[in-house]
Amino acid sequence: MKLIFELSGENPTLPFAELECIGTVTDQRLQVAVADCPDPKAALRLAMTQVVLEYLGECEPGLSAFRELLRKLALETTRPFAGRAKKVHGGCHERNPQSQREFERLIGTMISGPVSLKTPELEYRAILSEDRCYFGRVLFPINRAAYDSRNPGRRDFFHPGVMMPRMARALVNIACNSPGDIVLDPFCGTGGILIEAELLGMHTIGSDFDAFMIRGSRRNAKNTAFLLGDATSLPFGDNTVDSVVTDFPYGQSVCIRKSDTMDRLYGDALDEIRRVLRPGHRAVVVTHRDISSIAAHHMTILQQHSQRVHKSLTRRVLVLTQ
Repeated sequence: MKLIFELSGENPTLPFAELECIGTVTDQRLQVAVADCPDPKAALRLAMTQVVLEYLGECEPGLSAFRELLRKLALETTRPFAGRAKKVHGGCHERNPQSQREFERLIGTMISGPVSLKTPELEYRAILSEDRCYFGRVLFPINRAAYDSRNPGRRDFFHPGVMMPRMARALVNIACNSPGDIVLDPFCGTGGILIEAELLGMHTIGSDFDAFMIRGSRRNAKNTAFLLGDATSLPFGDNTVDSVVTDFPYGQSVCIRKSDTMDRLYGDALDEIRRVLRPGHRAVVVTHRDISSIAAHHMTILQQHSQRVHKSLTRRVLVLTQ
C-alpha cells in the first residue's frame, strides 16, 4: 500500500532511515516521505513519524494545482470528515503564499460528503513541503506520548546520560529487525535499547563490562537475557545474532579495562560485532565522535547520521553490515 508519512522535525535524516523497517521509500521532501508498505499497521512501531496517511495523490504546492488534483480524484464519502493542511516550516517556496486555511477550504468544498470539524470520522490532509503538495487520508497518528511515559527517570534503575526512548526505538527500527529476531546490545548500560526491542517482540540479549549496570538493567528490561561480559570477546558463535544495536561508551564515567584505549576498544568491539552478526544483517552503533575511519576497517558502512543532543554532545550513528 502506498503511504504518506508526516515526519517529526527532530532530525533531518533518521526519520527517513527508520522507514526502511516497514517498506520502500519512493519519494521524500523535508519532513514528509512516500513509501510502499505491505502492512500499514507496521508503521505503529515508528518513533520519528507523527501521522500516517493513505496516499491519494500529489501536485505542485499551489491552489490551482491542488484544485485540479481534487477535481480528478472526485472523492465522495457518507462519513463526517475534516480537511487539514500543513505547510512544513522552511519547506515551501515563497512563490506559493496561500494560507493553509485556503487549502483546507478546498478540501471541504470539493469532497462530496458531510463536513464536521469537531467530530470527524475521517480526516483528509494536504502536506506542502518544498516543491510538492502531498494529499492523503489519515490512517492513524503515532502515539508519541507512549515514549514520554517510558522516560528514563521513571524506570526502576536510572543512570545519568542515558538515551531517550524515541531515539532508542528509532535505532532498533533502523536495524530492520522483525519480531522474533535476536537483538544484542554489548554495551547495554541501563537497558534502554533493549526495552524498545522487547516491546517489538524481539529476543533481546544485553551484556556490559560493569556489574553495577547489569544489575540495574535487569530491573528495567525484565524479559532480556543479561550477562557480565567483555564486548571484545563475546560468548556467542559466529553468525548467531540478527542485529546489534548499541551505544558505545564515551570514555567518561564508564567502566572499561585500564589497558584499553577508546579507539582500540571500538575496533576490537567492531570485530566481534562483525563475527557474531548474521551475513547481510545490520549493526547500528552510536558514538560521541566520528569513528567512520575505524569502522570502515572492520565493516561496511551503509549509512551515517548525526544527532545534536546539546552543545557538548553530538551523537554519531553508523549503520553497518559485514
